Amino acid sequence: MARRGLTYLLGAVVLIALMLLSTGYGTTSIPAPDVVQSVMLGLGLAEGEVAPVHRIVFDLRLPRALFAAVIGAGLGIVGVVLQTTTRNDLADPFLFGLSSGAAAGAVFVITVTGDILGFWTLPLAAFTGGIIASVVVLGLVHSLRTSAPEKLILAGLAVSFLFAAITNYLIFAGDSRAAHSVIFWMLGGLGLARWAGFPLICAGLVLIFVYTLYRARWLDALLTGDVTAATLGVPVQRLRFSMFFIAALATAVFVSVAGVIGFIGLMVPHIARGITGPLHRHLIPTAALVGACLLTGSDIVSRIILAPQELPVGIVTTSIGSLFVFLLLYRTARS
Repeated sequence: MARRGLTYLLGAVVLIALMLLSTGYGTTSIPAPDVVQSVMLGLGLAEGEVAPVHRIVFDLRLPRALFAAVIGAGLGIVGVVLQTTTRNDLADPFLFGLSSGAAAGAVFVITVTGDILGFWTLPLAAFTGGIIASVVVLGLVHSLRTSAPEKLILAGLAVSFLFAAITNYLIFAGDSRAAHSVIFWMLGGLGLARWAGFPLICAGLVLIFVYTLYRARWLDALLTGDVTAATLGVPVQRLRFSMFFIAALATAVFVSVAGVIGFIGLMVPHIARGITGPLHRHLIPTAALVGACLLTGSDIVSRIILAPQELPVGIVTTSIGSLFVFLLLYRTARS
C-alpha cells in the first residue's frame, strides 16, 4: 500500500513538473514563479496587473498543458480497456477504427463544409465520425452473434480501412489549400486547446475512468478467460460490448479536439502493468498518470525539435511507439 502511494505521489510530482515546463516553455520562455503568478491571477486567487505574459500563460499555454494531461490520461485508460477486453497486447483505438472515423469526420469539415458552426464544427464532426465508426463495428459484431475478441478486432480493422479510404478520398478531392491543415490534424496536435473545450475532454476522462473502476472486478475476471469469467458471474458479452462503447465514446471526445494521436493507448498499459501489476483497481489510475506524463512530455518535445515551428505531437508519439513495439517484440522473443 505504501509503495503504491509513493508511486502515485511520484507520478503526480512528475506530471506537475512537466505541466509547469510546458506552460513556461515557448517562443517566450517564462520562469516558473511567473507561471504560478499568472495562473493565480487568471483564477482570481491573487491581485495585480494582468500583463500580456499572463494572458499568454492562462489563455494559451495552461489550457494546452491541461489538454495534454487529460487526453493522455484518457487514452491510457482506453488502451487498458481495449487490451483487456480483446486479450490483445497490441490493441489501441487505431485498431478498431475509432480514430479513423473521427479523422474522416474532421477531414470532411476541413475540405468540404468549412466552419459552419464556428469553433465547435470540427470537434462535433470528429465526434460524430468516431461514434459512427464504433456503431458500425458493434453492428458487425452483433450481426455475427458473437463477442469473441478476434471477431471484434477483425471488424475494427475492416472499419478502420473503410474510413481511412474515405479520408484519403476527401483529401484528394477537396481543396488542396486545406491539405496542410488536414495533415497536421490527422497527425495530432494540441493547437485547438481552449478553455471552451476543456469541460468536454474532462467529461470523456471522467466517463472512462469512473466506469472502468466500477467494473474493475469484472475486468480482472476477464483476464482469466471468457469461460472462467462466466462461471464467476460475469456477463462476458455484455461487458465487452459496454466497455467497447464507452472506450469509443471517450476516444471520439479526445480525437475531436486533439486529432489522431497514436500509440499512447498501446504503450501506456504495458508501462502501467510493469509498475503496478495487472489488477485494474490500481492499474487504471496508474495508466492515467503514465498517459498524462507521456503526452505532456511528448508535446514539449514536439515544440522543441523544430522551434519556433511546431511539430505534430502524433509524430513524436508514433516514433516513441515504434521503438516501444520493437522492444516489446524483442523481449517476447527473448522470453
